[in-house]
Amino acid sequence: MTNISPDILEKLRQYDTPTVLNVIELFEVRPRHEGFLNGEIKACFPEMGPIVGYASTATFQSATEPAEGDAYSNLADQVGVFDEELPAPRIVVFEDIDPEPCGATFGEVMCTVYQNFGCVGLITSGGARDLDQVRALGFPCWSSSVISSHAWCRIVDTHVPVRVGGCEIRPGELLHADCNGVAIVPGELAAEIALGCELLVEAEETVMGYARSESPDVAGLKKAYMATKEAFEAIPGEVKRRLS
Repeated sequence: MTNISPDILEKLRQYDTPTVLNVIELFEVRPRHEGFLNGEIKACFPEMGPIVGYASTATFQSATEPAEGDAYSNLADQVGVFDEELPAPRIVVFEDIDPEPCGATFGEVMCTVYQNFGCVGLITSGGARDLDQVRALGFPCWSSSVISSHAWCRIVDTHVPVRVGGCEIRPGELLHADCNGVAIVPGELAAEIALGCELLVEAEETVMGYARSESPDVAGLKKAYMATKEAFEAIPGEVKRRLS
């Protein structure tokens, strides 16, 4: 896991997830159809702003009665090793390993604990509940569904690779999430991506500013678009120049 400056993490948090993904595309470090969770995973509280953090991964199930233990009994063990596993800020990421979600992965109790142990959000391929209470905490969450019961909920394994929203997420990977979805951010390029977001937003204003002008026309729009496209293509080189 790359150790990233808190200043860089805070700068990334100032931008939305689509902007972050647009910048990652410019650096051509992975195919464009990879590195983001699919539409199965939706923001429970779209009004909450972006979050950035390191993935604290775990698996969860609730459809069968366990021989012993439940989510609450395992919760203390999970958060007890947070400091050993990865630094704050953390985003808890659960893979629901039942054939289909049966009980909710999280509710008010779990989110209260996570929030007070250095976590800034939670993502699960399973269900959510206690939405009013968790919203009141100001704790952003993403899930595939809403389920009123926790059934036989339990945390199975922690700090293991998980598969959520069509993506494998490994412990310690850097995530960026907002109302649009969740992105996996290459940690080794975090500083470049943060600066790239600033430059991309500036470049986008060329075409959007023209579109908002008093009397835009098609020829002018094409010219503004080409200028924006050229500015996009120049971002990786400009980022490298500024950070060297």
